[in-house]
Amino acid sequence: MVDLYIYYKVRDEHAQQLGPRVRAMQAALAAQAGVAGTVKRRPGAPDGRQTWMEIYLATPDGFDNALAAALRHAGLDQFTDGPRHTEVFTDISTCA
Repeated sequence: MVDLYIYYKVRDEHAQQLGPRVRAMQAALAAQAGVAGTVKRRPGAPDGRQTWMEIYLATPDGFDNALAAALRHAGLDQFTDGPRHTEVFTDISTCA
């Protein structure tokens, strides 16, 4: 299982429209794939663009396909400014 951190830019004028769509998409993903996501934003928007981040922890195999389908269905691309960037992290295993 991996954790996904996905960040992207949103113009200030699109933030109010995008927020409910992201939350609805995440609710559908939680019901379908069992992964509850969160969404955060970086404080400030010096160039009129906000940086948002979706976080999905402990995602199972195939979650990336479910996420891609959910994105297409939700139509989020019309409200984002540029590409989505995905960072993948795993837990550090501790061995004694």
